[in-house]
Amino acid sequence: MKKFLMAAVAGILAGIVVTTQVAAPLLAQEAERQTNVYEQLDLFGDIFERIRSQYVEEVDEADLIEAAINGMLTSLDPHSSYLSPQDAADMRVQTRGEFGGLGIEVTQEDGFVKVVSPIDGTPADNAGVEAGDFITHVDGESVLGLTLDEAVEKMRGPVGSEIVITVVREGEAEPFDLSIIRDTIKLTAVRARTEQQTVVLRVTTFNDQTYDNLTEGLTEQFEAAGGADKVNGIVLDLRNNPGGLLTQAIKVSDAFLEKGEIVSTRGRNPEDGERFNATAGDLIDGKPMVVLINGGSASASEIVAGALQDHRRAVVVGTKSFGKGSVQTVMPLRGDGAMRLTTSRYYTPSGRSIQALGVSPDIVVEQPRRAPESEEEEETTPRARFEADLRGSLDNDSLSEDEIRQIEDEQARAEEVAKLREEDYQLAYAIDILKGLTTLNGDGK
Repeated sequence: MKKFLMAAVAGILAGIVVTTQVAAPLLAQEAERQTNVYEQLDLFGDIFERIRSQYVEEVDEADLIEAAINGMLTSLDPHSSYLSPQDAADMRVQTRGEFGGLGIEVTQEDGFVKVVSPIDGTPADNAGVEAGDFITHVDGESVLGLTLDEAVEKMRGPVGSEIVITVVREGEAEPFDLSIIRDTIKLTAVRARTEQQTVVLRVTTFNDQTYDNLTEGLTEQFEAAGGADKVNGIVLDLRNNPGGLLTQAIKVSDAFLEKGEIVSTRGRNPEDGERFNATAGDLIDGKPMVVLINGGSASASEIVAGALQDHRRAVVVGTKSFGKGSVQTVMPLRGDGAMRLTTSRYYTPSGRSIQALGVSPDIVVEQPRRAPESEEEEETTPRARFEADLRGSLDNDSLSEDEIRQIEDEQARAEEVAKLREEDYQLAYAIDILKGLTTLNGDGK
């Protein structure tokens, strides 16, 4: 018994010694790290004083500090930044759906401003700006070397004023200029319409209005069609949607899911992770869905596409999305400014992160560039001739007038489809998929 107690005591003493031996170097490392931090802060103070007293021109001390803060944040990733009081106010207005500017969502890549997507119906969209464009100059001045916020500030200006941006576009041999008139951007978060028997929900952004706009638009289209049973499915068009509020992305996903996880976020500390689950109730009662995405679909758009894809609730069609799989938290600071800081990554229900990878569509469909047709080509293209065009051709005596009228109506609808395919090939493809699904389910008309 005494031997056992002695062994136990020895074990405890040994444990204390080992713990002490391990802890001591760790404490020393932590103390050294803190010393290094204080030395670096002292270095910052020395540099600040040298600039303030010896720079060739007098500098604004507040601007210096603000630039240092912004530099610290932008060195982390492209989406972390300092928001001045004015920028913070502009951001709050933008999430409510109305703001001044060109109407483009941008990021920074290789030192230049890259367009994530133009917003439907805005000056930039009307001028021909496309997702993936690089903006190299603003009014003839290079943006190389500027922070993203500085480049964006150059693009801001009074409503009605002109701005000329220089664009580099894949597939174009030379950079080219686009002239844009600044305007007040009023966002309609969701535009709803019916194409043939399919309701198309065009979601342009995820702001405070998105979910309400979506439900209202869906209800209006169902009523106009004579009831939900007259609709064969839904196309959720998220192309060139740069994202927005995480809460709205969750609501939109939940609108079409009965249960299961929508998205999860994981931060630096495991205990800070969150999971968001769907609640019972599908706004379209299980009708087939197609989600359209492209390289301009980012952030909140990717959350929705990823959730509906993982649950096999929708067929995702188009091209690979942008690949922004991080979440930014806006933290108010003293003086009415704010800090936008990347605090977590988000994951789709299957546990995949789309950061830098994007959402891959189930069916890859490129949007072909429309080649302008010359007037000469239109004039020389002969009109097709049919049996009915021939002089003295026999009438069809096997069909009634109602049957003939029905065939003519079907031909008219087919011509509408062909026209849509020329205007928006990806959307026409999505509608064709829904027709196929409803035909397989026995609901085709």
